[in-house]
Amino acid sequence: MTISTNTNRVADIVAKTLHAHGIRHAFGVPGGEVVTLIDGLEKAGIPFSLARHETSAAIMAAGASTISGKPELLVTTVGPGLANAVNGIADALQERVPLIVISGIVDRSTRARYTHQVINHAQLLRPIVKTSFEIEPESAASTVARALAIATTQPMGPVHLDLSPTVAALVSPNNAIIRPPTQFGTSASITDPAIRNVSERIRVAERPIILAGLEATRCNAGPALEHLAETIGAPVITTYKAKGLLREDHPLSLGGAGLSPLADKVLLALLEKSDLVLMIGHDPIEMRLGWLDFVADRSKLVDISNAPLDHAMHHAGTRITAEPRAIVQALNGSVAGRNVWAKGEPGVAREELGQIFATKAAWGPHAIIDRLNDTAGSEGLVTVDSGAHRILLSQKWVATKPFSLLQSAGFCTMNAALPLAIGAKVADPSRRVFAVMGDGGLEMGIGELATLRDLNLPVTIVLFQDRSLALIALKQASAGLASTGVTLGETDFAAVARGFGGYGVNVENSDEFSHELEAAGKRGGFSLIACRFDASAYDGAF
Repeated sequence: MTISTNTNRVADIVAKTLHAHGIRHAFGVPGGEVVTLIDGLEKAGIPFSLARHETSAAIMAAGASTISGKPELLVTTVGPGLANAVNGIADALQERVPLIVISGIVDRSTRARYTHQVINHAQLLRPIVKTSFEIEPESAASTVARALAIATTQPMGPVHLDLSPTVAALVSPNNAIIRPPTQFGTSASITDPAIRNVSERIRVAERPIILAGLEATRCNAGPALEHLAETIGAPVITTYKAKGLLREDHPLSLGGAGLSPLADKVLLALLEKSDLVLMIGHDPIEMRLGWLDFVADRSKLVDISNAPLDHAMHHAGTRITAEPRAIVQALNGSVAGRNVWAKGEPGVAREELGQIFATKAAWGPHAIIDRLNDTAGSEGLVTVDSGAHRILLSQKWVATKPFSLLQSAGFCTMNAALPLAIGAKVADPSRRVFAVMGDGGLEMGIGELATLRDLNLPVTIVLFQDRSLALIALKQASAGLASTGVTLGETDFAAVARGFGGYGVNVENSDEFSHELEAAGKRGGFSLIACRFDASAYDGAF
């Protein structure tokens, strides 16, 4: 499409191209080098949300992207602004987020002479982005469109663009907007040799199991996967980011896996007993070292993924490179009902997991998760930060739909829950959003409470206040080491929340917590509920 006016700046062409490709949200911290870009974004219908730190802004964009299903935008200024975002951009790489990063850069005419705040942006980001480009006046739309195509190609990830202030302000010599191509999906045929091969293996399998991941969730393979699981009697394990792909109250669901040694002990034993493992959109980047070569007989692994093979966590005997949903739908048309797992091992495993993570005390992390799960229901959206509380919540949480529990599972960075919640709430204001954090994580990014206030977002923060970096303390204890560098002082987070213009309260029992959760849902601004308990409540919990 050609724009009729000749007054478009390069920044306007960049912004309109981003908008044409579905980007609707920008996050960042502005600087003089990006003011023209931000103006262009606003005029193109991409509002800019001010964060307090660039890494938080990157994770906000990731949260928005997960909910919108589209790429989203991080804007930073030159030098220290972009350097501040490194953690958030690396998180996007390992979380498979199609993040577009646009940074201001010193003008080319002075770049070779000038040293103030000048660093090589592309070299800085080389290990953590798929590619970097500099936007030039004549090819701005094409460069942005190429960046978007690269970011959204499997495995998805961040792409970086530099834009100098002089180029951004120039009248564009080319007003064409590059729009995304019309996409047509294809479906696999039941006559395809790959489908016939897997169908035959399903036909003779006596103990099939499904291991599903983020890619299957993104391509909406859930309904087809549920039909396949029910037809062939296969229990379903997911990664944490794929929780809810199969409703976790379904009798065939065994929940998420990857971080809990107690859960892994049960699930890995079941996988070893299986005679066919269908890995559907499974990305092992979420899994820990315990999942290296997780079955002895690799020939029983069938890996169905459209992403290139870029790992050596396991070595599947069969690999089908295709969109998972198309393959599962084709399998549904070629397999018949089965009676499998004659000894009922999946049901036993499900009961054992339930007992391991059962709530045994009236107050503490287990009880907090139970009450929160009840309040969030099927429509609530929960984000969770890294730490002991995340491992326990990811095992206990009963997700009934995809993308209802968001976390940093590949990179496992701290201070992710609050910016994820902000991005998710911006992308979908209709859903109630809860950010579950530890005290260490919140203190790392407490300035984003101001972002909640300024955006007037009614997010509910549930704080697990145990005055400890509890996960690290547990690792020290398991190694027979003294507890060092993991004790936190007592911050009055309720007072801090009030200081940032929100509502804050401390609770120490389940009834108080339930009351405050209900009240927070009726409040206009953000609420912080600090749940106080002793870190020893995690002993033996996961």
